[in-house]
Amino acid sequence: MDGTRIDKWLWAARFFKTRELAAKTCDQGKVEWGEARAKPAREVRVGDRLRIETPGGVFEVEVLGLSQKRGSAAIAHELYRESEASAEARRKAAEETKLRRLMEPAPFAPAGRPSKRDRRLIHTFSGKSFSGRGR
Repeated sequence: MDGTRIDKWLWAARFFKTRELAAKTCDQGKVEWGEARAKPAREVRVGDRLRIETPGGVFEVEVLGLSQKRGSAAIAHELYRESEASAEARRKAAEETKLRRLMEPAPFAPAGRPSKRDRRLIHTFSGKSFSGRGR
Protein backbone atom coordinates (compact mmCIF):
# COMPACT_ATOMS: atom_id res chain seq x y z
CA MET A 1 0.00 0.00 0.00
CA ASP A 2 1.53 3.27 -1.15
CA GLY A 3 -0.90 5.74 0.40
CA THR A 4 -4.22 6.06 2.22
CA ARG A 5 -6.86 8.77 2.26
CA ILE A 6 -6.17 11.05 5.21
CA ASP A 7 -9.73 10.81 6.55
CA LYS A 8 -9.51 6.99 6.59
CA TRP A 9 -6.11 7.12 8.26
CA LEU A 10 -7.30 9.56 10.97
CA TRP A 11 -10.23 7.27 11.69
CA ALA A 12 -8.05 4.12 11.71
CA ALA A 13 -5.51 5.84 14.01
CA ARG A 14 -8.40 6.62 16.40
CA PHE A 15 -8.16 10.40 16.35
CA PHE A 16 -11.89 10.50 15.51
CA LYS A 17 -14.78 8.12 16.26
CA THR A 18 -16.16 8.21 12.72
CA ARG A 19 -14.72 8.78 9.29
CA GLU A 20 -17.34 11.48 8.77
CA LEU A 21 -15.95 13.46 11.73
CA ALA A 22 -12.45 13.08 10.32
CA ALA A 23 -13.59 14.38 6.92
CA LYS A 24 -15.43 17.35 8.50
CA THR A 25 -12.34 18.25 10.51
CA CYS A 26 -10.26 18.21 7.33
CA ASP A 27 -12.83 20.41 5.57
CA GLN A 28 -12.72 22.89 8.47
CA GLY A 29 -8.95 23.24 8.04
CA LYS A 30 -8.05 21.65 11.36
CA VAL A 31 -5.74 19.08 9.77
CA GLU A 32 -2.50 20.31 8.24
CA TRP A 33 -0.17 18.27 6.06
CA GLY A 34 3.18 19.99 6.10
CA GLU A 35 2.22 23.67 5.97
CA ALA A 36 -0.96 23.25 3.90
CA ARG A 37 -4.52 22.38 4.83
CA ALA A 38 -5.31 18.75 4.11
CA LYS A 39 -8.46 17.80 2.24
CA PRO A 40 -10.14 14.49 3.16
CA ALA A 41 -9.10 12.77 -0.09
CA ARG A 42 -5.43 13.72 0.25
CA GLU A 43 -3.19 10.66 0.39
CA VAL A 44 -1.02 10.30 3.46
CA ARG A 45 2.22 8.31 3.23
CA VAL A 46 4.72 6.93 5.72
CA GLY A 47 7.00 9.74 6.89
CA ASP A 48 4.44 12.56 6.46
CA ARG A 49 4.05 15.04 9.30
CA LEU A 50 0.55 16.10 10.33
CA ARG A 51 -0.90 18.67 12.70
CA ILE A 52 -4.34 17.59 13.92
CA GLU A 53 -6.73 19.66 16.05
CA THR A 54 -9.16 17.48 18.02
CA PRO A 55 -11.39 18.18 21.02
CA GLY A 56 -8.66 16.43 23.06
CA GLY A 57 -5.98 18.90 21.97
CA VAL A 58 -3.53 19.55 19.16
CA PHE A 59 -1.43 16.62 17.98
CA GLU A 60 1.72 16.94 15.89
CA VAL A 61 2.49 13.47 14.56
CA GLU A 62 4.70 11.62 12.12
CA VAL A 63 3.04 8.83 10.15
CA LEU A 64 4.76 5.47 10.81
CA GLY A 65 2.24 3.10 9.23
CA LEU A 66 -0.81 3.00 6.99
CA SER A 67 -4.14 1.34 7.60
CA GLN A 68 -7.61 1.54 6.14
CA LYS A 69 -9.13 -0.62 8.88
CA ARG A 70 -9.86 0.50 12.41
CA GLY A 71 -8.21 -1.80 14.92
CA SER A 72 -7.51 -1.78 18.63
CA ALA A 73 -6.00 1.24 20.35
CA ALA A 74 -2.65 -0.53 20.70
CA ILE A 75 -2.48 -1.16 16.95
CA ALA A 76 -3.68 2.37 16.17
CA HIS A 77 -0.93 3.89 18.33
CA GLU A 78 1.68 2.09 16.20
CA LEU A 79 0.53 4.06 13.14
CA TYR A 80 2.03 7.34 14.36
CA ARG A 81 4.58 8.94 16.67
CA GLU A 82 3.65 12.12 18.50
CA SER A 83 6.34 14.77 18.94
CA GLU A 84 7.56 15.44 22.48
CA ALA A 85 6.63 19.12 22.23
CA SER A 86 3.07 18.23 21.25
CA ALA A 87 2.65 15.72 24.08
CA GLU A 88 4.05 18.17 26.63
CA ALA A 89 1.79 20.99 25.41
CA ARG A 90 -1.30 18.76 25.72
CA ARG A 91 -0.25 17.65 29.23
CA LYS A 92 0.24 21.26 30.29
CA ALA A 93 -3.13 22.32 28.84
CA ALA A 94 -4.87 19.45 30.69
CA GLU A 95 -3.26 20.51 33.98
CA GLU A 96 -4.30 24.14 33.47
CA THR A 97 -7.87 23.07 32.73
CA LYS A 98 -7.94 20.92 35.85
CA LEU A 99 -6.61 23.78 38.00
CA ARG A 100 -9.09 26.24 36.50
CA ARG A 101 -11.97 23.91 37.37
CA LEU A 102 -10.74 23.64 40.95
CA MET A 103 -10.39 27.42 41.31
CA GLU A 104 -13.78 28.34 39.85
CA PRO A 105 -16.74 28.48 42.22
CA ALA A 106 -19.16 25.60 41.94
CA PRO A 107 -22.26 26.23 39.86
CA PHE A 108 -25.39 27.15 41.78
CA ALA A 109 -26.84 24.12 43.49
CA PRO A 110 -29.69 24.42 45.96
CA ALA A 111 -29.10 22.94 49.39
CA GLY A 112 -31.41 20.07 50.28
CA ARG A 113 -34.89 19.31 49.06
CA PRO A 114 -36.97 21.88 47.23
CA SER A 115 -39.56 23.70 49.30
CA LYS A 116 -43.28 23.50 48.56
CA ARG A 117 -43.02 26.78 46.65
CA ASP A 118 -40.04 25.49 44.66
CA ARG A 119 -41.92 22.29 43.80
CA ARG A 120 -44.88 24.30 42.56
CA LEU A 121 -42.58 26.36 40.34
CA ILE A 122 -40.98 23.20 39.00
CA HIS A 123 -44.37 21.67 38.25
CA THR A 124 -45.67 24.79 36.50
CA PHE A 125 -42.52 24.91 34.42
CA SER A 126 -42.75 21.23 33.46
CA GLY A 127 -46.52 21.41 32.86
CA LYS A 128 -47.49 18.90 35.55
CA SER A 129 -50.34 19.39 37.99
CA PHE A 130 -49.78 20.51 41.60
CA SER A 131 -51.41 17.52 43.21
CA GLY A 132 -49.18 15.00 41.49
CA ARG A 133 -52.20 12.93 40.38
CA GLY A 134 -51.54 13.72 36.73
CA ARG A 135 -54.84 15.38 35.80
